[in-house]
Amino acid sequence: MTRILSVGTWNPPYQVKQKDVMAFARELFRQDFDQIDRLLRVFQNGEIEERYFSQPLSWFRQSHSFEEKNQLYKQLAVEASVQAIERCLGNPAYLNEKIPPDLIHAIIFISSTGLSTPSIEVTVMNRLAFHPHTKRMPLWGLGCAGGTAGLSRADDYCQAYPTHAVLVVSVELCSLTFQIGDKSKSNLVGTSLFADGAACVLVCGDESPLLKRSRMPFLPRVLAQDSVLMPNSEDVMGWDIRNDGLFVIFAKSIPAIVGFWLKPVLERFLNTYKMSVTELQYFIAHPGGRKVLEAYRDALNLHGKILEDATEILRKYGNMSSPTVLFVLDRVMKKEKRQGEKGMAVSLGPGFSAELLLMEWGLGT
Repeated sequence: MTRILSVGTWNPPYQVKQKDVMAFARELFRQDFDQIDRLLRVFQNGEIEERYFSQPLSWFRQSHSFEEKNQLYKQLAVEASVQAIERCLGNPAYLNEKIPPDLIHAIIFISSTGLSTPSIEVTVMNRLAFHPHTKRMPLWGLGCAGGTAGLSRADDYCQAYPTHAVLVVSVELCSLTFQIGDKSKSNLVGTSLFADGAACVLVCGDESPLLKRSRMPFLPRVLAQDSVLMPNSEDVMGWDIRNDGLFVIFAKSIPAIVGFWLKPVLERFLNTYKMSVTELQYFIAHPGGRKVLEAYRDALNLHGKILEDATEILRKYGNMSSPTVLFVLDRVMKKEKRQGEKGMAVSLGPGFSAELLLMEWGLGT
C-alpha cells in the first residue's frame, strides 16, 4: 500500500488580520453596495482570524496588470515550492534523516492561480538538483480539490511503481488573483476567504527504501480513493479568465451542494469498502469556509471534534485553495496515533467535483 511519509508547509511573510482585510474591503466596496456593513459580516462570521498574503495589504490598493501579477506568481511559486520541498524532505518531525532530492522519482505539481510554461517544477528541479529523469506531472485547474487529487494521483503512481517515491507539491497564491475593479459579491466573498500557501507531501510505495527513514511509529496508508464529478455544474466554482486576469466564480449554493450531493457520494464510497463515516477517527476536510465545514458536519452527522483540525487551519490560514487540505493532513499526522485508526481526506473543487482519499494508520515499515 502507498504510504504518506512526510509533509512540509510554507506561507509568505505578510500575515494579515481579518479585521484589517475587512476594513480594506469596506473602503473598496462601500460605494457599490447599499448594505455594505451587512455584507461584511461574512468577514466576521467566517471563523478566520488571520491569513498570509504574498504582498503587503497596501499593494492591493493599486491596479496591477495580468502580466505583472503572473510574473510575480511565477517568481514566488518557485520560492514557495523550494521552501516546501526542503521542509518536507528534511522535516525532523517525520524523518530521522534528510532525503536528497535525487532520490525522488516523480513530482506532481498542483496550482491554479497562475500560468507558466515550462511549468514551475522545472525551475524547482534545477534549483534543487533533482535527477534529470524525474517524472513531471503538472496539474492545473483543480482549484481547491487539487491537494487531495494530488495524493490520489501519487497513489496511482506508487501502485504501479512500489519502490518509488513521489512529491506532491501544491502552491497557490490566491491573493495575486485579486481584482480591484471587480465589484461582484463573488469577489467580496473571495476577499474574505482566500490566502496564500504551499505544501509538499512525500508519498512512497510500500517497497520504497525511504520508508526506513521514517521516525513515526505509524504511517497513513492509502486504502482507496475516488474522483466524482457533479454533471452540468461548471458554473459553481472556478475562474472567468479575461484580459485583466482571473476573476473568481464562487456560487452561494456551495454549502447546500455539500448537503444534498456530497452525502450520498461519500456514503457510496465508504459502503464499497463496508465502512461508514462513524468508523473514521479523522475527517481531513478542505476547509473551504465556515459554512462548508458546517455543511459537512450537518450532512454527515459528524461529531464535534472530528473537524477541529480543519477548523483550526481555517482560523489561522484561511482558504489557501489546494494546499489547505495538506495543512490539515500535516496537523493530523503529528497527533499520537494507534494502529488501525482511519481517516478520510475530502476536497471539493471546480467541475463541480469531489476528491476522496481513505487512509489507515499502520506500522511504518
